[in-house]
Amino acid sequence: MKKLALAAALSVAATSAFAGGMAEPVMEPVMQPAVVEENTSSSSAGVVVPLLLLLVVAAAAAS
Repeated sequence: MKKLALAAALSVAATSAFAGGMAEPVMEPVMQPAVVEENTSSSSAGVVVPLLLLLVVAAAAAS
């Protein structure tokens, strides 16, 4: 009976000792987000539409 209790205690101790293992955790490499640069056409793009609108209003007022 003592041998059976000793065998049971050793088997319980052995299974918990090897349950997690000592292997290093595998970590996936972290990817840096890609930087996207957008090219702007020109700085006067916001000026063209109001100038055209002003030209149309001036032409309508002159006629």
